[in-house]
Amino acid sequence: MATHVITGAGSGIGAAVARRLHARGDELVLHARDAGRAKELAAEFPGARTLVGDLADPDKLSWAFSHQSLPDRVDSLLHIAGVVDLGPVGELTPKAWRHQLNVNLVAPAELTRHFLPQLRAARGHVLFVNSGAGLNAHAGWSAYAASKHGLKALADSLRHEEHGNGVRVTSVYPGRTASPMQAKVHQQEGKEYDAARWIDPESVATTIVMALDLPRDAEVNDLTVRPGR
Repeated sequence: MATHVITGAGSGIGAAVARRLHARGDELVLHARDAGRAKELAAEFPGARTLVGDLADPDKLSWAFSHQSLPDRVDSLLHIAGVVDLGPVGELTPKAWRHQLNVNLVAPAELTRHFLPQLRAARGHVLFVNSGAGLNAHAGWSAYAASKHGLKALADSLRHEEHGNGVRVTSVYPGRTASPMQAKVHQQEGKEYDAARWIDPESVATTIVMALDLPRDAEVNDLTVRPGR
């Protein structure tokens, strides 16, 4: 039975992945930003453990984790949580930059640092849900795209560093996916949101589970998922 640490399990892609893994009987350790959210996740996924820490404040994650019980075994660490705030470079404040960089890049690096010993022992898997913005940046997306370009660099470096330890590293680059985050993006863009136009989170979850279940003789490094309609 595999043990998965998952961020972003409360909605969208993260919730779809958690449901898949929970349904097949895997052990889940679900990250939550606070105790209230942890209680909600525990109710939604009976038997799952929770881990509380604010990704927006990665400097305090080590302190938060020192007061909780971390899993002895980690077969996969799934970085799925993320935030987005659009705006032109001429208007984005340092606060907006820091928030997106902290949640989307620095916190994943810090979580990975904490769980690397368990991942090495299990010859586990680190998977980063990136974004199409992690490959191409467009007007209004500078801070978010910078955080996701940085996440690609983190994954690429980690892959080279940990290959000899048997740790697999995958980056998944979904296009626009029907989720609360996408609804927020449309609101910021001033556009009407129609979930039917975009990728179903379950479809992205299918690609993630496929990468996790791939036999040990291979690994998926980079996987781009685009809307099919």
